[in-house]
Amino acid sequence: MVIVQQEIFDSGAVIADVAGQSTDIGAVVSFTGYVRDFNDGSPVKSLTLEHYPGMTEKQLEKIEQEARSRWKLTDCRIIHRFGTMELGEPIVLVVTASAHRQDAFEAAAFLMDWLKTKAPFWKLEETAQGERNWVKERQSDLDAANKWKD
Repeated sequence: MVIVQQEIFDSGAVIADVAGQSTDIGAVVSFTGYVRDFNDGSPVKSLTLEHYPGMTEKQLEKIEQEARSRWKLTDCRIIHRFGTMELGEPIVLVVTASAHRQDAFEAAAFLMDWLKTKAPFWKLEETAQGERNWVKERQSDLDAANKWKD
């Protein structure tokens, strides 16, 4: 399931919902990404994510389906926020559930690596000096995603 929303989400509630769905789940793995107060050595005051409604959801659904085709998942959730977010607020949540932990771990890692490089969001940071800087793609994110290529 893919959800793109502006509102803050409750990671614990989502994890509990996934874990409570079925008795054949042996592992639930989650990752929550937060707005931090620095990037590339510079202070950050807030983060704004922009996206194209409809297109973004379709791309995230493709990423989710790719994970489901590679690993035996009982459930999968991706929640990604957009809009302006303050320091310490959650940005993204990935939850994977499987009968076995390895599938859940690998699928969660894959999803985050691909979300960082293939999800159509544009990040704008406000720095402590009041300047706004578009965040550029990092080579380390590309390298992480490339390890999952067939």
